[in-house]
Amino acid sequence: MDSVQPERIFFFDIDNCLYAPDLDIARMMKQRIYAYGRKIGLDEASVVKTCASYYRNYGLSVRGLVMHHQIDPVEFDEEVDGSLPLEDIIKPDVELRAMLESIKTRRWAFTNAGNNHARRVLKCLGIADLFEGITFCDYSEPDFPCKPEREAYDRAMCEAGVDDAQLCYFADDSAQNVEAALCLGWTAVLVSPAIHTMGADKIHLQIQSIHQLPEVLPQLFN
Repeated sequence: MDSVQPERIFFFDIDNCLYAPDLDIARMMKQRIYAYGRKIGLDEASVVKTCASYYRNYGLSVRGLVMHHQIDPVEFDEEVDGSLPLEDIIKPDVELRAMLESIKTRRWAFTNAGNNHARRVLKCLGIADLFEGITFCDYSEPDFPCKPEREAYDRAMCEAGVDDAQLCYFADDSAQNVEAALCLGWTAVLVSPAIHTMGADKIHLQIQSIHQLPEVLPQLFN
């Protein structure tokens, strides 16, 4: 009797990975974060620097705002992520859908965004039905983990029901997140229009667009 081969799984980041960064959503997000920072009392001269330091030190600005300013994370999610006009900006991507349908692995979304934002983006792209699940950041959870922390990757594997890192594939627009995945034994691809030299000794798979994924991992496609 033939033994059943364990199934490979591909974890996809969402923002600036499944859609092109030139849609400018990141800039709009930052504007809303800064506006929220001013609302809770951060002065105009320091709000950008403070939010940037929280992002750098804690992985996400909201984590620093919760930790140091005791904000309501649900309110933050509604006023920042929830106010983005995603449906006016992100359109269905037929090419992306065809590529995802042809990949010979399970598909799982893995994002530092909240659940509602993640689902909105996937729906806008016309690919929400192609993913088994989403590992997201629950902003209401005290000290929630996020990429590139190991706990976030462990959670993604647990929620997806996989315990062998060698079965895990990953695409992300952050070199730091890709490096963290590689350190855990995942096969990881950096998706970025710019050529990254950071971590070049570790990151061997780089593409400018997610549509190019079959070019660097042809063994996963029909």
